[in-house]
Amino acid sequence: MADSERFETPYRHWIIRGLFPDDIFDDVKTLEFPAAGVGGVSGKRELHNETRHYFDAANIKRHDSVASIAHAFQAPEMVSAVEKFFNADLEGTFLRIEYAQDLTGFWLEPHTDLGVKRLTLLIYVSDNPAHEDMGTDIYNADKTHAKRSPFAPNTAMAFVPGGDTYHGFEKREIPGVRKSLILNYVTTDWRDREQLCFPQQTVSRA
Repeated sequence: MADSERFETPYRHWIIRGLFPDDIFDDVKTLEFPAAGVGGVSGKRELHNETRHYFDAANIKRHDSVASIAHAFQAPEMVSAVEKFFNADLEGTFLRIEYAQDLTGFWLEPHTDLGVKRLTLLIYVSDNPAHEDMGTDIYNADKTHAKRSPFAPNTAMAFVPGGDTYHGFEKREIPGVRKSLILNYVTTDWRDREQLCFPQQTVSRA
């Protein structure tokens, strides 16, 4: 994968730059979904499921850039390439992409994504110069803070979920709206099928 850097501590993860073509990315960062505050309640994204947005069937039909990204990561050739790059088994999983918009008051407790998620890409979208310190917080196995990923537009922090892949977002002031895509390949145990890009079709390798 072009322009990527792998790190082994505190667990294996990658920083990938220039993930999308410029025209696709320029459209994605200007998508207009309502951004809702957390009302003083945060720590887990699922606490606010009613205000979350996805690259679901409706938005794939509505937005060309959403369709382009969803179809690209669903394609067997891409699935094979992603599996090889990350050494991850994606056969028979579903593609799920969330369009996250975070405001001041948002934070995430350290968590691993271990379970139904086979791969996680946290893709940074907003290009606000004040967002330089808005990257994902990465933790050691004992949940002590290890470092923070660089936040740059069209850059991703990626990892294969395991027992030690703790990450989160320390509470801090967020200038404007912190936009990101959360891309996962999830197993058939995922219950909220309406969130998926193609809820009737698992991915397959080439």
